[in-house]
Amino acid sequence: MNKNTINKPLTQDQAFALVDAVMEDENLALNASAFEDENGEWVFEASCDKQPDIEAFNKLASKILGGKVNFSSQEIDMEIDWVSKSLQGLKPVIAGGFYVYGSHNDDHIPSNLTEIKIDAAQAFGTGHHETTSGCLEAIDETLKAKSPKAILDIGTGTGVLAIALAKRLNKTIIASDIDPIAVQITNENAKINEVSQFINAIEATGANHKNITDAAPYDLIVANILAKPLEELALDIGKICIKGAILILSGILVAQADSVISAYKQQGISLKKRIIRGEWAILILEKL
Repeated sequence: MNKNTINKPLTQDQAFALVDAVMEDENLALNASAFEDENGEWVFEASCDKQPDIEAFNKLASKILGGKVNFSSQEIDMEIDWVSKSLQGLKPVIAGGFYVYGSHNDDHIPSNLTEIKIDAAQAFGTGHHETTSGCLEAIDETLKAKSPKAILDIGTGTGVLAIALAKRLNKTIIASDIDPIAVQITNENAKINEVSQFINAIEATGANHKNITDAAPYDLIVANILAKPLEELALDIGKICIKGAILILSGILVAQADSVISAYKQQGISLKKRIIRGEWAILILEKL
């Protein structure tokens, strides 16, 4: 049995928005999904039992995303285990002394690295994207010079950064996300990685949620989200971190970095280091 699939690389938010829109039209596709590929990019994919109506997809994408999207489609063989096939290309990531791997790579784990087992899921963060691997490097560098006591991970996704911190510190990490699915996945991954006792995963928007403010002030905050939300969070983050606190901010295009730096400078938080990975900037800042 064969069926057709249609796919397109997008941002995480775009991919999930398009999935929601497609699933509201029962005549457009059998199902739709958003997932992170081997390059750490987000892909929208829809499966159809006949040749996809590319024009209908284009119109819907234009309406939902506000611009033209050129989709591609192909016929796939249903006899092939496509999940296993896709996982074959998802190689382990080594960054900052961490070894991030999936279940399909659990037979050759280096003993000299901090292992983190994360399978690709409906949340951001398998370690493959430059923003995540860059954060792991920044975390490693920060922990060599500082032993934080109160730690917050905003936009935790799969929980990979919170788990990395928990494994190195054996301390409680508050891991927040606006997506309840991400919170669920974070809890599952924390259990798999045997750090459940250190991970407090909560559904929260921004940095002024009661569970977040009650545990303030923080001396380490990690946020791998997007530039615009990071700028909007600057004021609230400035209120919940103490003097000397380190901030690791990511999800920022190189061209957006100066704007984010400026927003935090207004809160007395200055740039210590800028890590560039591809087109992305990872910022390490300190509250003065």
